Amino acid sequence: MPVTSHTIYLFLAILIALPVAAQTQIALYQAGIPNSRPHENKEEHKAHAQVDSLAYKVSLPTLSVFLPDQAKANGTALIICPGGGYGVLLTKREGSDVAREFNKLGIAAFVLKYRLPSDETMADRSIGPLQDAQQAIYRVRQNAREWNIDPGKIGIMGFSAGGHLAATAGTHFDTLTVSHFGNTSVRPDFMLLVNPVISFRDAFGHLGSRDNLLGKGAAGSKIDYFSNELHITPQTPAAFLVHNGTDVVVPVENSLEFYRELRRNKVPAALHIYSKGEHGFLTYPSFAEWFGRCTEWMRAEGWLPAGPLR
Repeated sequence: MPVTSHTIYLFLAILIALPVAAQTQIALYQAGIPNSRPHENKEEHKAHAQVDSLAYKVSLPTLSVFLPDQAKANGTALIICPGGGYGVLLTKREGSDVAREFNKLGIAAFVLKYRLPSDETMADRSIGPLQDAQQAIYRVRQNAREWNIDPGKIGIMGFSAGGHLAATAGTHFDTLTVSHFGNTSVRPDFMLLVNPVISFRDAFGHLGSRDNLLGKGAAGSKIDYFSNELHITPQTPAAFLVHNGTDVVVPVENSLEFYRELRRNKVPAALHIYSKGEHGFLTYPSFAEWFGRCTEWMRAEGWLPAGPLR
């Protein structure tokens, strides 16, 4: 059945009150979804042996809210963008599992199920995910008091193509993709980028993500716009990057070039490169290893309180 405005709003109203595993999933937009064409909701979820579950054909974006125990809460919040090459979302392994680990540290976490680019569901497929990332930052900042969050301590995290989305939010925050943000800043305060896609340029960019987001045969100006290493300024948020030097899916040059430009612009940044392992850290390094590096950087930069992390 085609999705009309009435059915979309009904779906959103249901989502607002829909509980998930010990937390809450809410509709990302409280009114209509911008840049959305009337369409049938074809979202699918499939089991996967290595990553547990995958979400396909996402056209109705949501935000899953994971709040820490009040006694542990330290005011920091993190919006998590799962990866999947802009063709699928790893919402558990690169979403809810990570959110719960951050909760243990007193950090509020929000897993963004962003729209996957599609000419069928969007008027402009290239900006749909960025609209959702900016809206997520806006919603968290607007609800900071309710969720016991410091509005000046809201970061964004992304894995692979989700890392591209997080980096895009961090380098294009001054270009507002949705009209209702008003005076609320959609600049993330810091970025955590895990084996991220950064560039869409031929030399080392991830062309699969590029084709999925922009469509095949995209103009050079569009490719450059979404090659985030080209858009770093002194106002770009601080960043932590981690990558495998042997990654054959998303070359390590993505992180290297982004880090180099951050340094050139005097933006606080850290980069960890492992000598072996595959894309997605499926076998090496362990979660505890890279996550520990990440949280240590957060503590050093003031996003976590000083002292033992656990």
